[in-house]
Amino acid sequence: MRALTRPVGVAGLGLLALVLFVAAFGPVLWGARATLVDTGNLLAGPSAEHWIGTDNLGRDLFARVLVAARLSIVLALAATAISLVLGIVLGAAPMLAGRRLGRLVTSAVNVLVAFPGLLLVLFFAVVFGVGARGAALAVGLAGAPAFARLCHTLVAAVSERDYIAAARIAGVSRVRVLLRHVLPNIAGPLIVNATMAAGGVLLAFAGLSFLGLGVQAPSYDWGKLMQDGLNGIYVHPLAALGPGIAVVLAGLAFNLTGEAFAAAPSRTRSLGEARGPSAVTAPVPGTILSVDDLRVTIPGPAGPIRAVRGITFTVGDGEAVGVVGESGSGKSVTALAVAGLLEPPVRVDANHLVVAGENLMAAGAHRRLGTSLAVVFQDPMTSFNPAHRVGPQLAEVSRFHQGMGRKAAFAKAVDRLRAVRIGEPGRRARQYPFEFSGGMRQRAMIGMGLMGDPRLIVADEPTTALDVTVQRQVLELLAEVRRDTGAALLLISHDVSVVMDVCDRVLVMYAGRVVEELPAKDLRTLARHPYTRALVAAVPDMETDLNRPLAVIPGLPVDPAHTPAGCAFAPRCPLADDHCRAVAPALLAGVACHKSEEAGG
Repeated sequence: MRALTRPVGVAGLGLLALVLFVAAFGPVLWGARATLVDTGNLLAGPSAEHWIGTDNLGRDLFARVLVAARLSIVLALAATAISLVLGIVLGAAPMLAGRRLGRLVTSAVNVLVAFPGLLLVLFFAVVFGVGARGAALAVGLAGAPAFARLCHTLVAAVSERDYIAAARIAGVSRVRVLLRHVLPNIAGPLIVNATMAAGGVLLAFAGLSFLGLGVQAPSYDWGKLMQDGLNGIYVHPLAALGPGIAVVLAGLAFNLTGEAFAAAPSRTRSLGEARGPSAVTAPVPGTILSVDDLRVTIPGPAGPIRAVRGITFTVGDGEAVGVVGESGSGKSVTALAVAGLLEPPVRVDANHLVVAGENLMAAGAHRRLGTSLAVVFQDPMTSFNPAHRVGPQLAEVSRFHQGMGRKAAFAKAVDRLRAVRIGEPGRRARQYPFEFSGGMRQRAMIGMGLMGDPRLIVADEPTTALDVTVQRQVLELLAEVRRDTGAALLLISHDVSVVMDVCDRVLVMYAGRVVEELPAKDLRTLARHPYTRALVAAVPDMETDLNRPLAVIPGLPVDPAHTPAGCAFAPRCPLADDHCRAVAPALLAGVACHKSEEAGG
């Protein structure tokens, strides 16, 4: 793995190997020196013979620190193993014991996670008593809630997969499903977190022994050595600092190794998710975005929620495609899936998802895509880091993706702010996001997208929080950017009028599916789906009769967690019949409706 060959990985693995070597062979190589009593050299300071001095019996402290590595590391690994095993059992409780009992266990875990870890360690240490065994149990149990929370999240991400359902139908026991099908798919994140947690466990053990609750004489670990050296810390500070330095180095070794593993690319996409063959169906030539059977599933309290239910569409080079629909229709989730901004436990599947020739279903694809994909969010105030100035945030794009120096990247950021019509760009680049107005922040967000060479701009409700005047300025700016760069645009909006003005083609979404696709210019006149026609009718224009109530779509949008079997719009559709309510219509000739001819007429 390449991440393990980088400086952090090399340093972490090298240091960890050294620590483990000392733990394994320390008692053999330095055991005799560590136990040799020299009454003529009591409490001696550092010297060429005794690097960090001697204790009250004249024993060499450096040798004792090296020998203590074995007990310190063994106890830390034992406690980490206890935390990990117990965390897996508690985190998988909903799968092993059923939803009702599992919910109680999860609630108890959430309560324990809220307690400071140190208080839990001290509480369990009193319960189990002093000594190495009690300390191991105390630290292990105190760390279990955090692992249980992590494991619960990871298990939820894979528990509804098809292969899990197939194993259950085949009669495989819950324990075997967990061991054979679930744990192998979540082992990576668990191992990474366990490696990083071992450093904290080592520190907790040292603290318990330092307080007299851990290892007891005649045994000794690093914490016990620190306690013994505390009395003479002002005369011989290295007697106490030496074991402390060993704790820091060992903890650093575990943490750096965990960081290196966390940064290493996995052979499978997040959480070991099975994606099927890596081969990508070749998109139509001239397309910048090709989506085939995109599905997004979100874990919910009553089961998985299918937010996007198999949509297929393309966006051509330089084309502007709008996606409209009511809140909850799945349009923003679609944009986030294309942008690669959905993280586990949300599950994204597709036959293929290709941007600028890059298969986004492959690991690391968005990083390789670089600046070819730009995203404009609905609320730029939450998109910019409020603790950093705007200019450096824009410059980070060029520094990270294009390898530019700090000054050159900042100069480019100033130039891009000028390109998006922000006055005094040099001064504005040194200001914080809260010093910008809403429209200026949105333009700065577009400027961030222009720091590279975007071929596709995904704009998720970019004008929702803006007044009409500023909205028009932002839309004109997006149109100007498209003309200057040739970039394609995927515009997500609930405003039908905006989409008709800006886009070439429109996708209408309802309940996670595309129900109609047609040219934007024909949206008012040639729409055939009842939902599309209702959306258009609900938008007032200059000819709307002010003496009559505004048009509305009757009923409520479908709850994604309880999508009906037939047409999702049937409960709100005046044309629906029993066939509509029983059979979901396919998207044929640009419309998914059994009554499209009647609606179009």
